[in-house]
Amino acid sequence: QVQLVESGGGLVQPGGSLRLSCVASGRTFINNVMGWFRQAPEKEREFVAAIKWSDSRTNYADSVKGRFTISRDNAKNTAYLQMNSLKPEDTAVYYCAVKYGTGLLSPDRFAHYAMDYWGKGTLVTVSS
Repeated sequence: QVQLVESGGGLVQPGGSLRLSCVASGRTFINNVMGWFRQAPEKEREFVAAIKWSDSRTNYADSVKGRFTISRDNAKNTAYLQMNSLKPEDTAVYYCAVKYGTGLLSPDRFAHYAMDYWGKGTLVTVSS
């Protein structure tokens, strides 16, 4: 089993920054894509960003491109989401997820995968 635990959410003013963390524990595998989704009240869950663990290739939703950066720390089994220039519309619960595989995995297709594990989410509120 794998457990994903998110942290780093909170209240921030528009234009501010937050850094989310997702720590993976348990039995993990190198061949994976890890990423972030978010869900705002009364809205569908949407893809935010993804990173392929083995080569650090990334993919971003258009709405966050240029403002958010996803990265990973191999030694800590942790993925990060650095969020800059935050807007009120970024307010949502942010969920970490991971897809493991034995074949080809791509961060470009992350949003379409059936995820193997999900975190419970961390709330980000952007408000004055």
